[in-house]
Amino acid sequence: MSLFDHVEALQGDMPWGRFLDAGTGVNSSLWSTALTTDAWTGVTAAAGHADQVRAAVGAHLRPQDRLLLGNWTDTSLLAGEVHDTVLADYLIGAVEGFAPYFQQSLLRRLRPHTGRRLYVVGLDPYIVGPAETDEARMVREIGRLRDAVLMLANETPYREYPAEWTLNALARAGFRVLSARRFPNRYKAKWVNAQLDMALRRLPGIKDSRLAESLSRAITEVRERGLALCVERDGLRHGADYVVACEPR
Repeated sequence: MSLFDHVEALQGDMPWGRFLDAGTGVNSSLWSTALTTDAWTGVTAAAGHADQVRAAVGAHLRPQDRLLLGNWTDTSLLAGEVHDTVLADYLIGAVEGFAPYFQQSLLRRLRPHTGRRLYVVGLDPYIVGPAETDEARMVREIGRLRDAVLMLANETPYREYPAEWTLNALARAGFRVLSARRFPNRYKAKWVNAQLDMALRRLPGIKDSRLAESLSRAITEVRERGLALCVERDGLRHGADYVVACEPR
């Protein structure tokens, strides 16, 4: 079962109504704009993400649908609007790049906009904590190398929070949790290449050319080992995504 299939199962027969994709991207927009909604609003803080979403679903947007470029730190964003269903798809981790340390405030920020149901899709952190298998160590190594390159290129990596933190933060923000479930991850070659390609694209942003060259070699070496382990183990089993369904108290 995919994460979005699980969200649909949790929703059941309840109408989606006015739908807010609070941190929209290509995957969440393709899924949510295909639902039977009264209106759809997507919000992203990144102009590049907005362009990607517009290219993916723009032709399917109805007159009542909107794609907005904005940051949830802006108190005027969607001021006074209430949406029946709100989706925060990997938004807790992603918001770090646009509003560092805003995660707790983000959930409080979404509370007045949530009419009936909030769905939070998140990822347990994998660059910290124990790594007791070869697969786990490889996933952690890839994540740490990616984030190191991003920071050296003057960018801010995502900051993921575990499901337990999210449950506590939702309670403090005024939500009642209805369901919480983890989905174990198995990362394939596509993930390995995507994470390391992200790092590779940031190398020109590193001022020290010798350091950038060394990191380029490290990326190549880690990619070779990561892809080989993917083949050997049929993917890298480590960590989990999670889905939390909640409603305003």
